[in-house]
Amino acid sequence: MTPHTAIDPAPNRDTVPVFVIGSGRSGTRTIFKLLSGIEGLEIHHEFCCTHVQPVAALYAMGRIGIDEVTDEMRSLHGAAIDLSDADTWIDCSNKLTWVVEPLLRLHPGARFVNLIRDGRKVANSYFHKLPDEMYDDRSTAILRRWLDAPDGTPKPPPEKKYWWNIPIDGMPFAEEFPDFDQFQRTAYHWVESNRVAAESLAEHVPPDRQLTLRLEDLVSEPSSLEAFCDFVGVPCEDSYAEYLKTPQNVIYPMDFGLSDDQRFQFAEIAAPMMRQLGYDIDAKEYTVVY
Repeated sequence: MTPHTAIDPAPNRDTVPVFVIGSGRSGTRTIFKLLSGIEGLEIHHEFCCTHVQPVAALYAMGRIGIDEVTDEMRSLHGAAIDLSDADTWIDCSNKLTWVVEPLLRLHPGARFVNLIRDGRKVANSYFHKLPDEMYDDRSTAILRRWLDAPDGTPKPPPEKKYWWNIPIDGMPFAEEFPDFDQFQRTAYHWVESNRVAAESLAEHVPPDRQLTLRLEDLVSEPSSLEAFCDFVGVPCEDSYAEYLKTPQNVIYPMDFGLSDDQRFQFAEIAAPMMRQLGYDIDAKEYTVVY
């Protein structure tokens, strides 16, 4: 009989958490695949997504407070990190964009990478490649109905399509959102996720424990890739640059351009954020090569 290998069940308090946040469709899965298999590193893409997304959305919409979110996250990311035997534990997830402060309550030494991307490419990718998963009319209406009458309406199940933020009174775009179509809602998501990420990092995370990178720079500039690897604490292999040239979270290997109507819709919602992040909204969109 082969003897069992002894396993130390004690929590590893030395594991360093790294949370890769952003809008989604901005390289989080690419980072997950790039760093998978490195010794001493445990990495996930959207860890416990269907548990986290409703909690994060309810918090972002002001329906639950920070104490409740922290308790929920303690049983998810908190437990996973404490029980990990890795030196570094990473989750690449746009869902975590909304819960930076609760995560810091659990792990004050956590590091954050904020991945940003040209919003035209993000909104376009969501709209064309995940139309049944993000802000479809029916699922959005179901969540809205429950938010308006939680006592008399079934709460949506923890399925991705139901739990995308709807702005409440006093929040940006609260008045305009009810009249948005699906594409406009994806543009709103890009703006709001980038706003919340930037504000949360500025308010709660020391400068030496946060890194904001544009996906376009990560793919094309060796210095950006080196900065990322150094921040995460992994060797910067020569193969990484070549790997990043090919999109990884590919649903349809096609690059969709915006229609004229969509360009107008996007500019109305997202032009200020594009400028804030250093993108030229008047420049021609780049084409992704698959």
